Amino acid sequence: MRIGLYFGSFNPIHVGHLLIAKHILNEHLVDQVWFVVSPQNPLKSTKGLLNEYQRHFMVQLALEGELNMKVSDIEFKLPRPSYTIDTMTYLVEKYPAHHYFIIIGSDSYVNLAKWKNSEVLCRDYQFIIYQRPGFEINNAVLPPNMQVTNAPLLGISSTLIRRLIKEKKSIRFMVPDKVYNELEQNGYYKK
Repeated sequence: MRIGLYFGSFNPIHVGHLLIAKHILNEHLVDQVWFVVSPQNPLKSTKGLLNEYQRHFMVQLALEGELNMKVSDIEFKLPRPSYTIDTMTYLVEKYPAHHYFIIIGSDSYVNLAKWKNSEVLCRDYQFIIYQRPGFEINNAVLPPNMQVTNAPLLGISSTLIRRLIKEKKSIRFMVPDKVYNELEQNGYYKK
């Protein structure tokens, strides 16, 4: 099975994440998308980061009823901070029957050289890169194990959502209804 691994903090998950995953599935680039919740991204600050179990639960809520999308807590069991190379090594050893694709934005692609063992990742794994404004990539110059897709993008981010919550502004329709209710009931990001 072809598995697309969509790594992220998902702090919180929003409809933009879901649109990208659905696009990748609709284009038949993979058979399933696994949302890999990262407890701690080595390239991002942990300030304002919800507990990984709370974020995992919200992704689970967002994916209810989706047969080809699932949430993964695989990085919860691995050393921190979370490095993609370590996760990939673990997954290939534990589930060797699957063929894995790493899903990243073109903004992450331009920073790939900063990732731990990036040369091994680029050599040994398939990448699906979705275009982001200001970070356009020419598909013709990429190695054969990397492909670019033009997924529909929204001008929203988890950072924007957290800021709006803090400012007591509405985030309605930016996150799935069940995630919205979870955020409201627990008062996440209000402080």
